[in-house]
Amino acid sequence: MTDVTPSVAEGLSPQVSLRQALSAFSTGVTILSTASSTGDPVGLTANSFNVLSLEPPLVLWSLRTSSGCAETFLAASHFTVNVLSEDQIDISRRFARPGDDRFEGVTWRFGPGAVPRIQGCAAIFECRIVSHQTYGDHVLFIGLVEEHRYQARRPLIFHHGKYHTLGQPL
Repeated sequence: MTDVTPSVAEGLSPQVSLRQALSAFSTGVTILSTASSTGDPVGLTANSFNVLSLEPPLVLWSLRTSSGCAETFLAASHFTVNVLSEDQIDISRRFARPGDDRFEGVTWRFGPGAVPRIQGCAAIFECRIVSHQTYGDHVLFIGLVEEHRYQARRPLIFHHGKYHTLGQPL
């Protein structure tokens, strides 16, 4: 096929153009959480979560090295992936903004690995960190899933810079 459609991002800076193209890939919305060295809950909104392996059960996610949470996650032994449900948009927004106590007003509890779990999520994965490595401007974390929970809730989706939920199956 020789017909090539020009990018809608023509005239934009390479970084803005790349971000625009990446936004075409729909993702789930997660809160990644851990505990600080003093036991305080720490978390942030992320959509970089993915499955790496089923056997052993490994997941991965990435965090900007300049994030205010980076040092805490790098020092942690465990993290929780909280997969948000469609009614948790406010939680996603709260954890996406800078702030000291993002957990205030959010129903949560510590799991067996002493890391926070947010209630009402579509799924949670409590993981032991087995590896982290810096690539470019992000740290890639790999976690071994030690415990998981699933609830039949519709997930929160992020696509083209906006929140969505699942429609009808095709």
